[in-house]
Amino acid sequence: MIRLYGLELLRGLTITLGHFVSSYTVGLRRTFKNRLRGHVRQLPTDSGIFTVQYPEERLKLPERFRVLPVLIFDGKEGEKWSSQTERCTACGICAKVCPPQCIWIVQGKDPQGKPVPKASEFYIDVDVCMNCGLCAEFCPFDAIKMDHTFELGGGERGASHIFDIDRLHVSTEYYGKTHPKAWADEEARRKTEAEKKASRSPE
Repeated sequence: MIRLYGLELLRGLTITLGHFVSSYTVGLRRTFKNRLRGHVRQLPTDSGIFTVQYPEERLKLPERFRVLPVLIFDGKEGEKWSSQTERCTACGICAKVCPPQCIWIVQGKDPQGKPVPKASEFYIDVDVCMNCGLCAEFCPFDAIKMDHTFELGGGERGASHIFDIDRLHVSTEYYGKTHPKAWADEEARRKTEAEKKASRSPE
């Protein structure tokens, strides 16, 4: 057991050393690759040390990158969400599956005081959220998704780090821009389900 652990540790250190050496040699290899008479293959552009002048310059985040959950409403960027466009039905599944229990939901009521399938209040404590994405995975209405916003430094905790329903809502247009592949897959699935439902309904 000890021998196996030692071998794996040595293997990991060898990989790290290889990356370290590559970061200093890749520039030279890229410069002189034409002088080696084609015996060196084209090196990937993301090899070696590379950086950007953050925050003036930013790298494009991969689509599967996830930070905090957001609520989705059907609309365009710049529009205000409403009870007619929001997708959340206050079912509470996201709050139940959340491991650190950082989601609080208050179900909406009509003028007569009867519960309606809408959330009147929705809070997420971003200091407690562990960015696992289970809320988005289990939501049956595609109402909660994981966003890419990671610059969360701020002032007073209550005002800055507990997001309310207004701060959480983003439009479907915004989500389509940040997650184009996932959005296209969801739209295709939604269209297929609608066609199946239409074919089953009596004429």
